[in-house]
Amino acid sequence: MKKSVGNVLDIFINSTNRTNVYDCDMDDKGIVNDKHYAKDLSRSILLTSKYSYDLAKENNISMDIGLLGENILIDFNPYGLNTEDKIQIGEVILEMTQKCTMCEHLSIIDKKLPKLLKNDRGIFVKVIKKGSIKIGDSIYLV
Repeated sequence: MKKSVGNVLDIFINSTNRTNVYDCDMDDKGIVNDKHYAKDLSRSILLTSKYSYDLAKENNISMDIGLLGENILIDFNPYGLNTEDKIQIGEVILEMTQKCTMCEHLSIIDKKLPKLLKNDRGIFVKVIKKGSIKIGDSIYLV
């Protein structure tokens, strides 16, 4: 029996507007209906941990959930995962492709943010097994 390491807290789809959704479909090209769908498959889905927002808050930086550009917000800290490590969310299996590099545009929120979250902004993943995920789904290491 697999042991859950966390849960999905929020899901965002970037289309014409950034939209918070309850669930989404994923296939080997990314998140269906997302603007990054079928583009750079190694960078099409960004997972971010609530840890990033907590770290910002501990350093007196207040920001709304979703401002880090994530597609999926989780309560598990994945930043120790390595390239090709896999996680399962619902029926979907995702493989880490790379850590997210810090975008300087986040300095608009606070000048300290890019340096603070240099290694803790998120990870990019690609879909290995397609399916749907929803808020509240459990996360497992595969």
